[in-house]
Amino acid sequence: EVQLVESGGGLVQPGGSLRLSCAASGFIFYIHTMSWVRQAPGKGLEWISSIQSDFATTYADSVKGRFTISRDNAKNTLFLQLNDLKTEDTAMYYCARGLFRGQGTQVTVSS
Repeated sequence: EVQLVESGGGLVQPGGSLRLSCAASGFIFYIHTMSWVRQAPGKGLEWISSIQSDFATTYADSVKGRFTISRDNAKNTLFLQLNDLKTEDTAMYYCARGLFRGQGTQVTVSS
């Protein structure tokens, strides 16, 4: 059974940082492109970053230069480092493999 379990969210002040993790199981992790998507209150899903099996990365313009995606294939874990957080980054963050995603972890940016 494919499982993606996100963690690391929380409440942070503007300008702060968080590191999200996603523990993957039930599939061959290292061969898949993995992504992070988010959904802000009242809005649709927004793709924010992907990392391919060869570690090539892509980012949405809204997070480029502030967020960093990475993966540890030995631990079947995906990461997202969030720096210089803004109030508009408040959302539920999901780890995704294709259209499949986990339950999410909430990130709230507020003073």
